[in-house]
Amino acid sequence: MPIAVLGPRGRTITEQFHAFDANNPHVYRALERMAACRLAAGATRVSLKDLFEDLRRQLPYGVAELNNNYTALYARRLIGDHPHWAGAFELRRRRAA
Repeated sequence: MPIAVLGPRGRTITEQFHAFDANNPHVYRALERMAACRLAAGATRVSLKDLFEDLRRQLPYGVAELNNNYTALYARRLIGDHPHWAGAFELRRRRAA
């Protein structure tokens, strides 16, 4: 069972992620598009951390609160929406909620 790690506002990482994702749907769409492009170009593995860094460079002012703690949660969401991408992302067992 994951350990609940509370953030600065007393919310778990998962709760923070869901709030961020709800307020920034363009981030998921951009990550989805970027992952699809890399896979279509022949990549067999995709790093969400690399996608995060590319996204930060592409947006003129970055994305406030784009937390690296969200990479695994975005990877899991991408796999949930695109099960055929499961082999492209490396997932580890979750230790924190």
